[in-house]
Parts: sequence; C-alpha cells; structure tokens
Amino acid sequence: MWLRNGGLFMINIGHLHKSFSENEVLKGIDLQVSKGETVVIIGPSGSGKTTLLRCMNLLDIPDEGIIKIGNKELVFDKRITPSLNEIISLRKQTGMVFQGFQLFPHMTVIENIIEGQVTVLKRSKEDARDRGLALLKKVELTEKSKSYPYELSGGQQQRVAIARAMAMDPEVLLFDEPTSALDPELAIEVLEVMKELAREGMTMIVVTHKMSFARDAANKVVFIDMGSILAQGTPDDIFKNTSNQRLKQFLNLIED
Repeated sequence: MWLRNGGLFMINIGHLHKSFSENEVLKGIDLQVSKGETVVIIGPSGSGKTTLLRCMNLLDIPDEGIIKIGNKELVFDKRITPSLNEIISLRKQTGMVFQGFQLFPHMTVIENIIEGQVTVLKRSKEDARDRGLALLKKVELTEKSKSYPYELSGGQQQRVAIARAMAMDPEVLLFDEPTSALDPELAIEVLEVMKELAREGMTMIVVTHKMSFARDAANKVVFIDMGSILAQGTPDDIFKNTSNQRLKQFLNLIED
C-alpha cells in the first residue's frame, strides 16, 4: 500500500523489522537521511548492517515498517505482500554496489553499464552508451570500455560497478562493504571514487569496516549491534565523544 508522498528527509526508515525463521535480524530500525548526505553504517559482523541495505533495496522484504526513498514510500506488514510493481518502483530509487562486483562476465565494461539502462529505463542504446562513457570518465576507466571483467583488477571492477549503479540515476547509492574483497592498494582507488561522489553531493549509505572512510567522508555515522541502532551522530560524536560503552568496545577492537 502506497502512502502519501512528502516528509523532510530523502530517506525515512521507520520501525523496520526483519526476521529469518526465528532469528530477528532487524529490531525496529529508525533512520533518516537528508539529500546529499553520506551515512556510514558500522558494527560487528552479524549485526544487521547488510540486511538493512538489502531491505532498502527490497532484495529482502521487511516484515514490518516503512521505507521512504525519494517520492516513493511503502508500508510493510506480515499480512500484506507488496506487489511486483511496488517493489520495482521503490527499487528504482536505489543503486546497489555489492562486495563481489556482480558484473556480467560475458559483457564488456560498457555493455555492463548499458544493459540496465536499456532494459529497465528504456533508454536508447545510443543515449545509454553516452551516459556510460561519461560515467567511466568519472571513475577514470574510459580506456577500459571495451574490456571484459576478467581483464580488470578487482578495484577496476568495483569502479565499473559504481558507474553501472550510477547509470540508473538512483536517488541513493547503497554500498555493502565495497572494498572488503580488495587488497589495500586497490581499496584506496575505490574509496577515492566514493569520497569524490560524497563531495559532489551524492546521497550514499555505506556499510564498511573502513573507519578512516567514516571519519573522512561521512556526514553521519550509525552504529548497529544485534539488530538495533545503539548510537548515531557526526564522526566526532561517534569516534571522539561517545559515552556508549558498547560502541567504545567495538572501536577498540577494530583495526582500520
């Protein structure tokens, strides 16, 4: 069931719950994100960070709660299953960048970026190619447009994945541990692209263990543990001024 458009935030997550069998992974998440903000989500493994992103992209359907992204808002209830059209309409507001790149191996770089634009957005191949080439320039991979994924480094593949997600003109980019599969040197090039997007005002929600990225690029840092938000605030609030003992314990164990 669609709700009335409106509200102060580009993204509004309200009372979001998600369980898998008897395991309640999200326990009533409330999160607001303004246009142009970079929000970094931190927390221990298994805390619900990735599930939250997957619920926002509707790869996992929440059991209960509200998700509003851009001008689309959907309420979830265990008794009501959202329709395919509702799922697609909300999903179009997001672009997702995964840990494992998920590029089509049989397609060139530019073909990977064109595919979704043509099939989902119904752009002409010419317009989709122009958009793809412009985005490859942004991520500094113009010369790789005709290469196949196996010919690229992991960092280059992830930068292509970012360009592919941006090509869909989403309201928000969702990043799920985008550098976890990369060597440190390759991770740096991906993080630099993400920092530049943040400076340009792209709305982003990033799940990461890279505390340096959270300190440098985030407008807001959110700490999740055992399916609940335990603390949120500016990087200084989280890394310097927190009184939350669980957060302090987590940060003391994390190596950046």
